[in-house]
Formats: sequence, C-alpha cells, structure tokens
Amino acid sequence: MAIPETQLETWSHQGSITQSSSTYATIKNTLEETGTVYYDKRFKVFLQGSYGNDTNIYSESDVDVIICLYSTFYKDLESLPQDQKDAYNSVFNSATYTWSQFKNDVLNHLTSKYSTSISPGAKAIKISASGNRRNADVIVATEFRRYYKFLSLSDQIYDEGICFFNSAGDRIANYPNQHSQNCTTKHQATNSWFKPMVRIIKNMRGKLVADGVISAGSAPSYFIEGLIYNVPNDKFGRTNVDTFVNSINWINSADKSKFVCANEQYYLLRKAPLVCWDPDKGEEFIQALINLWNNW
Repeated sequence: MAIPETQLETWSHQGSITQSSSTYATIKNTLEETGTVYYDKRFKVFLQGSYGNDTNIYSESDVDVIICLYSTFYKDLESLPQDQKDAYNSVFNSATYTWSQFKNDVLNHLTSKYSTSISPGAKAIKISASGNRRNADVIVATEFRRYYKFLSLSDQIYDEGICFFNSAGDRIANYPNQHSQNCTTKHQATNSWFKPMVRIIKNMRGKLVADGVISAGSAPSYFIEGLIYNVPNDKFGRTNVDTFVNSINWINSADKSKFVCANEQYYLLRKAPLVCWDPDKGEEFIQALINLWNNW
C-alpha cells in the first residue's frame, strides 16, 4: 500500500525557522564582535545545511554556521601543468595566518562567550542548546580554490569553495555557494516541487531510523539533497505521490555512478568518504525508501 498524499503533504512542510533564525543571529553577532583577535581579517559568517537551503524539517534542531576566512586561501593545483604551477608559485607566498590559527582564535572567542556549552568536534565546534538557543555547529573554514588555469593574476580560472580540516588532519573541501544556488535553481525549475520532496525523503529517513531499518547518520541531508537533485525536472509535479513515485522509479533504474552532488563539483556516490556518499549506504537507503512505500 502506498503512502497517502495526506501523509506526504504533512512531511513536505518546512520546519519552524523562528528559533533557528534567532540562534543563527546570536552566534553570527558573537563571531563578528569587535575586539576579537581575528576581527581585522577578511571573513564572512553564513548559514549552511538544511536551514540555509530551506529543506529543514520539524525534527531537525542543529543549526550549521560557517565562519570562513578570506585573508587566507588553500588551493588544489593538480589540474595545472607544471609551467602553470610554477607561474602560480612565483606569484603567491605561504600564508602568515593559517587555518589552524584562525580556528584556535575562533574557538577561544566562542569559549569565552559560551563557556561549558562549547565542545570541539571532529569537524565543527559544537555549541549546545540553552534557553531559546538551539544546538549549533560552527565550522571554521578558509577560502579554497581548485585551479584549472593559471598564467597570471589577470589570466586564471578556478572554482571557489571553502575548506577545513577534521581532527585527523584531513582537508575537506566543499562548495556551499554552488550547492545552495543549484538547489534554488532546481527548485524554481521544478515549479517549487524540489525542496518539499527533499523534506519528504528526510522525514521518511527519520521513520526508517526510528524503525531500526537504517542506522542514524547513514543518509545525511546533504546527500539526500544531492540524490533528488539528479532527478530530471519532468519527474516533478501534479502531486506528492506522483513526484515521489516518478523520482524513485527513475533513481532506481538510472546509472547512479553518474550522479553528482548538488554542487556539481563531486560525484555523489563514490568511495571517497570525506566528500561523497558511500555507494552501499546510498543503495541501502534507496531500497529502504522503496520498501517503506510498498509496505506502508
């Protein structure tokens, strides 16, 4: 028996944003306070994740905040021939203010403001909820450039993203602006069906986790957005039932090795754990969605 339209409609709604907006504003103001060690540097604070992309659901509580340093950038020169790498190295010097220094300064500032509510995680600085403030993850990042051409400062081509390092020292490069812009474009191109369908799938994930069918963390929201991003625009529309059936049937029969993340900078399903979804976990999730639908 299929999941009824009424249930899908309930699941399609965006969760409350009032408390999350207040949480973000509070943390943003704290990070941007004058008098911090890093105040004279070029940086920007912005939202990432479900709240930033309007795909949040009622069960979600964490607010993802990025503070990105633009006075320093890290780079990937792997696509450049040696002469262009040499040209790059002749122009740029090593940074005098590194990511590790920036993160340490941000961590010290947040600790001075939130005290015992602060706990450094593997990727983010975690701020626990208190009063009206929700849980928040603050990722400290720097600008990241993946170069495709470098002849001079006036003749260069690169994709701009952000990067940070996890507790194991691995560099993680991501492209939140491209992800957000592409999701918005997809939403518009599907006559506003894309983001509600993402929220439906995320609510189904919650039920699958609660029922013990899949493990928590095996289907991150970021990858769910990427999964639905690959569905052709003509599969969306009419009803939530139609959109779900058409989308999942297409996904199940497609060559999923060609799926891309919503930022279009990485393949979605690859054995690259820092930036991609493990193909086995992705397939497990897709089949769990189908089984939930067929056995409702």
